[in-house]
Amino acid sequence: MGLMGYYLIAGIMFVVGLIVSNRLKSKFKEYSEIGLANGMSGREIAEKMLSDNGIHDVRVISTPGHLSDHYNPEDKTVNLSPDVFEGRSISAAAVAAHECGHAVQHATAYSMLTFRSAIVPLVNISTQLSQWVILAGLGFLIGRANPTILLVGIILFAITTVFTIITLPVEYDASNRALKWLENSHITTPYEHDKAADALKWAARTYVVAAISSIATLLYYILLFVNSRDRN
Repeated sequence: MGLMGYYLIAGIMFVVGLIVSNRLKSKFKEYSEIGLANGMSGREIAEKMLSDNGIHDVRVISTPGHLSDHYNPEDKTVNLSPDVFEGRSISAAAVAAHECGHAVQHATAYSMLTFRSAIVPLVNISTQLSQWVILAGLGFLIGRANPTILLVGIILFAITTVFTIITLPVEYDASNRALKWLENSHITTPYEHDKAADALKWAARTYVVAAISSIATLLYYILLFVNSRDRN
């Protein structure tokens, strides 16, 4: 069994992730070429959504990269990539509104976002250490397997798995808030709204793949632990 099972799981999830990622990029490219009827830019849409939700202490800024858009709760900034910040397309509208959805979550103390933010320090530690501890527990670093060390590694990895699971409702909720606002504020036409929803659906699926991959890997590690105990 050893690492071969891990490589098999990782390989399968890599291929699935690649397919979803390529589909996402294809969708965003397609919808970035369809201009909004109202001609608003991503920056203007973001600023309006924040204002409509009574949020006046969050800045909308441009950040380098492609699909690098994110909300930073530390300095309260909605960071939009140049294509979104300056863009006047369906893709720009969808992404800008989605990131503002996170700002609204933050402003309203959305429980899942609060919980996710609280465990970030633990996730950073577990991400750095879990694989090394698991390898040590399997005997690849210390010469012989040690179930106790392996269990510690599994617990560390479980923290990152919990993070990927919590991320799902956070991302879906942000998209739902974005789409509801885009519709209610008449930023998008019915045609544009359907395309924006499709774009955000594929964006969310990247997080689903990450969560499934992490869960599958965690279950594999648990199976290794059970087998190691049976041998002892």
